[in-house]
Amino acid sequence: MKKTFYLALILLLATVFSRVNAEKKAFAIEDLYKIQNTGSPALSPDGKQIAFSLTKYTLVKGKSATSIWVMDVDGKNQTEIIANGKSNYDPTWTKDGKFLYYTSTVDGVPQVYRYNFGDKSSAKITDFSMGLNAPVLSPDNNLIVFSSEVYPECGADSKANAITDSLANNGPTQAYLADKLLFRHWTDYAAGKASHIILYDIAKQTYTDLTPDDYVSPVFMLGGGVGYNFSPDSKELCYVSNHDEHPEASTNADLFLVSVNGGKAVNITADNKAWDGWPVYSPDGKYIAFRRQLIPGYESDLFRLTIYDRQTGKSTMISEKFDNWVDDFKWSTDSKSIYFVGEVIGRQPLYKIDIATQKITPMSGEKTIFGFDIDKKENLYFTASTTGKPVALYKMKLPLGKEEQLTKFNEELENTVDIRPADTMWVTGAEGKKLEVFIVKPHNFDPSKKYPLIMNVHGGPQSQWMNSFRGDWQVYPGAGYVLAYPNPHGSTGYGQEYTRAISGDWGGKPFEDLMKVTDALAKLSYVDSTRMGAMGWSYGGYMMNWFQAQTKRFKCLASMMGLYDLRSMWGTTEELWFPNFDLQGQPWNSDLYKKFSPSEYVKNFATPTLIITGQLDYRVSYNQSLQYFSTLQTLGIPSRLIILKNDGHWPNNVKSMPLYYDAHLAWFHKYLGGDPAPYDVERMVKNQVFNP
Repeated sequence: MKKTFYLALILLLATVFSRVNAEKKAFAIEDLYKIQNTGSPALSPDGKQIAFSLTKYTLVKGKSATSIWVMDVDGKNQTEIIANGKSNYDPTWTKDGKFLYYTSTVDGVPQVYRYNFGDKSSAKITDFSMGLNAPVLSPDNNLIVFSSEVYPECGADSKANAITDSLANNGPTQAYLADKLLFRHWTDYAAGKASHIILYDIAKQTYTDLTPDDYVSPVFMLGGGVGYNFSPDSKELCYVSNHDEHPEASTNADLFLVSVNGGKAVNITADNKAWDGWPVYSPDGKYIAFRRQLIPGYESDLFRLTIYDRQTGKSTMISEKFDNWVDDFKWSTDSKSIYFVGEVIGRQPLYKIDIATQKITPMSGEKTIFGFDIDKKENLYFTASTTGKPVALYKMKLPLGKEEQLTKFNEELENTVDIRPADTMWVTGAEGKKLEVFIVKPHNFDPSKKYPLIMNVHGGPQSQWMNSFRGDWQVYPGAGYVLAYPNPHGSTGYGQEYTRAISGDWGGKPFEDLMKVTDALAKLSYVDSTRMGAMGWSYGGYMMNWFQAQTKRFKCLASMMGLYDLRSMWGTTEELWFPNFDLQGQPWNSDLYKKFSPSEYVKNFATPTLIITGQLDYRVSYNQSLQYFSTLQTLGIPSRLIILKNDGHWPNNVKSMPLYYDAHLAWFHKYLGGDPAPYDVERMVKNQVFNP
């Protein structure tokens, strides 16, 4: 009797849910830019207020603006305190809670400003001509340290840097000269500049270059991260730098200590020839916690939480029981434990590790947490999202307490637009390993119908798709597609052995995984197996090109920033440590460059392909896409090439991504069924609709 009742209740709820979603409109490209993104919380010293940033977008103008808000810890009295139509971010409280430091681009290049809660005014604190990145306020509130791209010979002399930069950019000769590698990185040429760490004395209004040498400090970290931090007494700085002779082929970043008065820096991790970084002092000053890798040259080695004892000089890895990457972390106020988020099975939950026992305790359940802060009573304040819910700020009593949503900036959109959740399917892949696949069903889903499918393969390649909000997961289901995103071999979050398995095997186990995922998806009752397409970015783009070479399962492909000819890729990328490790050498001493290069299998090519690349992409040169497009065109295979002239490996979110989505929908509609007319990409490019 109870079983029948519960089945009836489930069916009733499913019907109600279906009707509610049917009343909402399908998710469209423009809806993505109506979403307001909440930044990481910064808790006030008295634990009563939270400061955070909020980003809004204007699609037509191709612009975004980030303001700063303050609210009570219960979510009440939400007030926008900094709003000037520019970017304002990284709010930091002073220890007395009377002021809030933040970074702003209101006057052009980023500078530090200070907001006074008393008279509600803002004052410009720094005026460094080259601009600044990632400012950190000292615990005594007297100093600010930041990084900036400077001319080493000019050091912290802001005026000299400005004059030198003006001469370099406006002189008669337009050329780049290089005597060593890593002369360009990500989207920029070094052009004689290097990132240095600059100390600003607020009272004296003086700048000091704490790293006056030719090395890059801190080292570049994709996605950001902690590059330096003050000791609790504000007398010392710990920072990250790579002093190897060939940094383009080395991941040997080390931690250095330097006095805030300047002087010789001391390397405290010289014994480890792999990566050490992300230094954070314990509140009691006894330790420096940081992330460590053990395999030289392997950028995707396991990130282990490690502590350095400042008295003994000994480093101890404390997260060896955690077989996944440790990401962001914070010390407890008593310095006895560390809270950290880790990549685990398509999520990013919070854990707590005891320093003495190394015991790891789950604290948040299966959440996908981004930024977080914790008060003395173990109340967690964090930003999080799911596939079907955009980022918001939440509160939770640790451990595993009830979750309370504090910000609801997207509530109106969520009530009117169908933002689809994800289902999870597990598939047996290569070597009998189970792999996770997230599936998002289309708007107004009817299980009795069959829908076209798009499979999205992630880049990295060592990364993971998470159950978190992303434009791809909504734009395509909103246009009528089943969207699947799998985590094959090479993905993080499923143990380091699974992550390491892709190195030296790019077209092996991951490809086998994805073919078995394709088989499983094709058997789903609601998938039309005759109308399946695939897309991918970076390594995902490589996999699309490998699909072109190895299978005809898909009616069309979309390759973004993809690798086509692995030998020429080696000679044009900047971070040589990556192919050196993942392809086990260089083109002249490793057969993998030929074995796994799509360009070696041209005779198999047949699938229509959309290609998108960035002209400023120095990670995967846009020449890879040019070679691929030339080949497809010569073979008479339907293909389209889009070059984003102002973008690198990641297209601009507001100016270029709308075109990216539009081009994909036009392509998929053309080959998988649907009307491509609404997506007139040629008109948009000609009229610069999305690239003002």
